[in-house]
Amino acid sequence: MIRHFFLTTPLFLMIYLCGFSYIAKAASQSDKPNIILVMSDDQGWGDTAYNGHPFVLTPELDAMAKNSFVLDLFYAGAPVCSPTRASVMTGRTPIRTKVTNHGRYMRPQEITIAHTLKKAGYINGIFGKVHMGSGQVNSPCNPSGMGFDEWIIGLNFFDNNPYLSHKGIIKQRKGKGSVIIMDDAISFLNKNKDKGQPLFTVIWFPSPHDPHVELPEGPSLYDNQHKKHRGYYREITLVDQQLGRLRTELKNMGIAKNTILWYCSDNGGLNEKTSGGRKKKGSIYEGGLRVPSIIEWPAHKIKGRSSVAMSTCDMYPTLLAMAGIELSPLHPLDGIDVSGIIMGTEDERKKPIGFWHNFQSGQGTWSDKILKAIMKKQKAHSPLPHDALRINKDVYDFPQFPEDSVTGHAAWNDWPWKLHRINGTKFELYNLQDDPMETRDLSRNDQHKQRLASMKKELDLWMRSVIRSLNGKDYK
Repeated sequence: MIRHFFLTTPLFLMIYLCGFSYIAKAASQSDKPNIILVMSDDQGWGDTAYNGHPFVLTPELDAMAKNSFVLDLFYAGAPVCSPTRASVMTGRTPIRTKVTNHGRYMRPQEITIAHTLKKAGYINGIFGKVHMGSGQVNSPCNPSGMGFDEWIIGLNFFDNNPYLSHKGIIKQRKGKGSVIIMDDAISFLNKNKDKGQPLFTVIWFPSPHDPHVELPEGPSLYDNQHKKHRGYYREITLVDQQLGRLRTELKNMGIAKNTILWYCSDNGGLNEKTSGGRKKKGSIYEGGLRVPSIIEWPAHKIKGRSSVAMSTCDMYPTLLAMAGIELSPLHPLDGIDVSGIIMGTEDERKKPIGFWHNFQSGQGTWSDKILKAIMKKQKAHSPLPHDALRINKDVYDFPQFPEDSVTGHAAWNDWPWKLHRINGTKFELYNLQDDPMETRDLSRNDQHKQRLASMKKELDLWMRSVIRSLNGKDYK
């Protein structure tokens, strides 16, 4: 029965996307803001000058932070890349979508922010590192299946002279990967800015992920810094320069005023000393999740800093609210609308944030190697490789996990309290306001016995609901 339903899913999505399309056609789109999401890859909270880094140069981020809205307590949906990207797309904790770790595909049954914005009349484009789906034209897990009209992507991180998929056609591009994808995004904006429809643009940099061979413009930087992180910080400055290009081009195009530009990273950084918390990328502790985040919307002059906890799961419902688009989700969301906090009408969060990592292992994805092999087959007009492995990966795979599954490391952030549950047996409790580095475990303190019991129950109920989603219950 379950398999039969999923075989009919393309029709289900078609009905969803086409439903009420007359609303989008009839309504004027002139007042809808353009939305641009920019995300770096592996940049920690403290790896910006505006957050106090001792030497890294991020003048564009600094200028944006000074004149926009800074989220000081913003969390990635997961401590590694692919799951966080799924949380941005769906507003759901990524295990629900089957992106349980890096390299996993997001199920095509998911309704994305791109699907919803497309219904509202947006033209959608995505550029850069996707890492939660296919780059082949006949896969339901490619960006077209996610709701995008235009896409030029890598399957994972890439650097200089990358192989990229342009709607399924693979080409090797010459130059710095992070510059190339900004070229493509700016071209998309220029091409579509005068069509009378708002634009939704996703720019996901492959940097500062290792191997750190891209170099910023200008003189050599950080030669006197520790060799291990020198290339990392050079790529952060390169990303900063490309963000500056984007902001300048938006002004030159005349569309900057009514464009929501939201910048963040996909997980914690590579240097624990500047991660903004305990540990770094790959950890559920604060250093693996806390990331830089800034929102700019000149038309509404949003400005300031907030220490209210928010996450990438919140981006979907929040952006729809800011754009005046009604959200009627078909599947349970973990994110909430925090536009009131951003716009200055609210000052606290109304729902805890759940995290869960290492429920399953990750899967290796070598973008250039895979795409180069496909390109060679395309040029030779030969059957494409990787069909069985990658085109339909995770599409019809619905293993049934016990509802009480607890594998991995989960956490429940009910600010200022954060409960950790490690492989189901070990619990840790921290007060993040008093102990932001999570060094003093209060789980055995009798003073917090009642709080511990309550948070354990809440986390357990949430984890069970996540497993139900993973098992496919949301799609019935």
